[in-house]
Amino acid sequence: MSTERRAPLDRRKVADTALRLLNETGLDGLTLRAIARELDVKAPALYWHFKDKQALLDEMATEMYRRMISGAVLDPADTWQQRLLAACRGLRTALTGYRDGAKVFSGSRFTGTEHAPAMESHLRVFTGAGFTLAQAVQAMRTANLYTIGFVTEEQGVRPLPGERREGYDVAERARRLAEFPLAAEVGKLLFDGYDEQFEDGLKLIVAGIEAAYGIR
Repeated sequence: MSTERRAPLDRRKVADTALRLLNETGLDGLTLRAIARELDVKAPALYWHFKDKQALLDEMATEMYRRMISGAVLDPADTWQQRLLAACRGLRTALTGYRDGAKVFSGSRFTGTEHAPAMESHLRVFTGAGFTLAQAVQAMRTANLYTIGFVTEEQGVRPLPGERREGYDVAERARRLAEFPLAAEVGKLLFDGYDEQFEDGLKLIVAGIEAAYGIR
């Protein structure tokens, strides 16, 4: 009989295992039963920590955020534009590191307060630049939702960097839409060059915020 003691099961260990499995199965294939099997426990053991799958997704999103901010240093001298761009770029990088990462993150609730220091710092940068608190929230929320939405669509084509789902061959799409030349032409703008697409969208958002609130 083995006398080896198993490390105690906790929420963070379960979330870590779930994130590893996510890259193999995708969100649809990620089940509490599969996670329990990976941890070599019975599925009911997980319900001591998570009442349902959404509770697990909340912890997974929180763990993703913990990893994203690990070692990050925020410069209080940043302009609001610099801070907004850095936050969005960092979030996109984090989300694209996991299969269906944006879907996991979207709509999830953080289970801890690790996000509070960065949020406080961001808000101080924005209000220090002349935004009201409400304007700062709206600007940050708009950029955040753009980033999550962009990555959701990006991962519909590229589940992980270097992968590409079938059905997104730009040349084949152009052939099928040959009688609609403008619609055919936009395929390469929609389904390729995601880095450039993302940056162009960020420029539009920054310009829109500057124009709407008159703060540069």
